[in-house]
Amino acid sequence: MTIISTSSRTLRALAGTALLTVASVTLAQTVPDSSVPQTGLNIPENLQIFGKVDPNVRKPTAIVNGTVITGTDVDQRMALIILANQFKLKPEEEQQLRLTVLRGLIDEALQIQQAKTEDITVKPEELDQAYAKVAENFQKTPAEFGPFLRSVGSSSRSVRKQIEGELAWQRYLRRRVEPSVNVSDDEVQKILAAMNASKGTPEFHLREIYMSAPTPDRVPAVMAAMRQAMEDMKAGKAPFEYYARTLSETTTAPSGGELGWVRGAALPTELATAANEMQVGQLAGPIENSNGFSILYMVDKRKVLEADPRSAKLSLKQIKIAFPAGTTQAQAQVRAAEFATTVKSINGCGSVAKAAADIGAEVVDNDQLTIRDLPTALQDMLVNMQIGQATPPFGSPAEGVSALVLCGRDEAQGGNLPSAGQVQNQVEQQRVNLRAAKILRDLRRDAIIEYR
Repeated sequence: MTIISTSSRTLRALAGTALLTVASVTLAQTVPDSSVPQTGLNIPENLQIFGKVDPNVRKPTAIVNGTVITGTDVDQRMALIILANQFKLKPEEEQQLRLTVLRGLIDEALQIQQAKTEDITVKPEELDQAYAKVAENFQKTPAEFGPFLRSVGSSSRSVRKQIEGELAWQRYLRRRVEPSVNVSDDEVQKILAAMNASKGTPEFHLREIYMSAPTPDRVPAVMAAMRQAMEDMKAGKAPFEYYARTLSETTTAPSGGELGWVRGAALPTELATAANEMQVGQLAGPIENSNGFSILYMVDKRKVLEADPRSAKLSLKQIKIAFPAGTTQAQAQVRAAEFATTVKSINGCGSVAKAAADIGAEVVDNDQLTIRDLPTALQDMLVNMQIGQATPPFGSPAEGVSALVLCGRDEAQGGNLPSAGQVQNQVEQQRVNLRAAKILRDLRRDAIIEYR
């Protein structure tokens, strides 16, 4: 098992919107001998294949119960996803994403069709409002967003279609599923009692990629794919969520491998051992796990019902210098050394302005950040810093050099159980999501899909 650190900014690069997601991919497995696995299907042991099928050939378009999905639809949704996630994909990865996008568009068509059976439609003005919010996430006005999308190979129509699918499906679930989901007071009280008994227990916010390796000959390919994915994530080629959606074989794949907050006792022993050794922002893997292997990403960690120091709200001053275009490495080193000397001379936030003026630095104030909003390396420093102290200089040749001065800290609050209502809402939502997944599986099973 290998544990490596990677950029939390890269792993969380989802363009600030719940839209622009892709569906899961289940990789086909082969059985290397004549034995028949327990599938519940009537499959002969010594089967023969009549005809020739290439499992890697997939058609780019489909008709789903009469709804046409064109190659252009796939191309434009792909462009939108690549833009939102800043993917840098190899040709084979683009093909994998294309298949994933087509499956997502098929699900989207099924969801819209099912909503219409309940006379649920999304009004144009509702689409306009949601479209404006997505445009805002890209720092564009609605008028600017359309030309911008066309410039990257997507379209307003593609965004609006995804908005329509998500809104229609949410309303369908509220009408047909949520009224039948109930959580009793007794269940809620048992959950609260268990949480109280677990006070102080470590809890991990994890994401997982799992690939099965049921036979020894499968292990090398799985290990190679996982190690390559980890190297690509470390290099910033694509975020963890992309590899979870395109590689992972679990039900968490559509959500980017999201396991949520879990305790070690709820994890397989191998995963719990790895989680206990990991720091926030680290990857670990491949980890042998249940006839396969897993990669874990530590999003965050905390202790149950205890205040997390990294939730403290900070008042900071950033002092920063930039390197002009054409600055040589030697010149940058001299300038950085001068900056480091100035930072050491800072005695409290009151002296920052003068120190910045002496070397021509910029000062930026921020009173809204929590410690966990910052990169992991800075979190570790700021947790233990006193008011008036400055971090060591940090930065890059492209972005210049900075330091943060701690001017104030509002300590995190903790130690309180969530309310009964909060617990009830969370459990109800989990059950709604499970029912929604079953409905979608049934819709796929009953759909008439013609590939062109």
